[in-house]
Amino acid sequence: MATATTSLKTSPLASLGILSSPPPLTPRPHRLMVRGISIEKTSTEINSSGVIACLRANSAELAFEAACAALQGGISVLEIVRSTPGVFEVLQQLVHDNPTRVLGVGTVLNIEDAERAVIAGAKFLMSPAIVKDIMDDFRCGEVLYIPGVMTPTEILSAYEAGAKIVKVYPVSALGGIHYISAIKKPFPHISMVASQGITIDSVGDYIAKGASSVVLSDAIFDKEAMGQKNFNRIHRLANMAAMQCKEAVDRKKNLMLNNL
Repeated sequence: MATATTSLKTSPLASLGILSSPPPLTPRPHRLMVRGISIEKTSTEINSSGVIACLRANSAELAFEAACAALQGGISVLEIVRSTPGVFEVLQQLVHDNPTRVLGVGTVLNIEDAERAVIAGAKFLMSPAIVKDIMDDFRCGEVLYIPGVMTPTEILSAYEAGAKIVKVYPVSALGGIHYISAIKKPFPHISMVASQGITIDSVGDYIAKGASSVVLSDAIFDKEAMGQKNFNRIHRLANMAAMQCKEAVDRKKNLMLNNL
């Protein structure tokens, strides 16, 4: 079935996959003596939106256009997976075009990539595990680091090492909603993002059972839509995800207020 590419507004791309006119990649300091206000702002946005859109693509052009579609659909927090070609150039242009959105890099496994992401403008970094070098280097910085955790020991270790939010991964393989519900009980003070295999229909249950936010990948960046460059579909999915997650967060807040 033929599908038209999006008519949504995007910036032009150069023929070699590098974005046309991004601002220069100039190193900037990220280590602060005290936890920066931007970390608090990033944490608040992640928890209040209820969703982190996770994008991986096979080209810089596809990544940029898909990201634009999701952001225009209402997504306020978006991560681009490190393996995406031109990930730092794409991030840099997106940050330039969307200065109020919370944009970051995912699957960051070493300090070198973490530094490059920060220079490109990342407000947060995510990993599938606890990367000690990144945790130590960004503990008191202005960029939020979200390490991946699986067990109670990992959750507590990450929190005690300075993590403000942890990513429970791979949540579906661990038991999904039931696992989040069980693991949250001994750690009600730790903010948890549920990640892996989550659908838009299930986000309400994940948030109701203890997740502060969820990571949505294929649920927004549908593989068929990405393959056909159907950015209008990605826009619709992003809009649906953003609305359902925000509604779930608001329901949870109201329930907590009513129980006071």
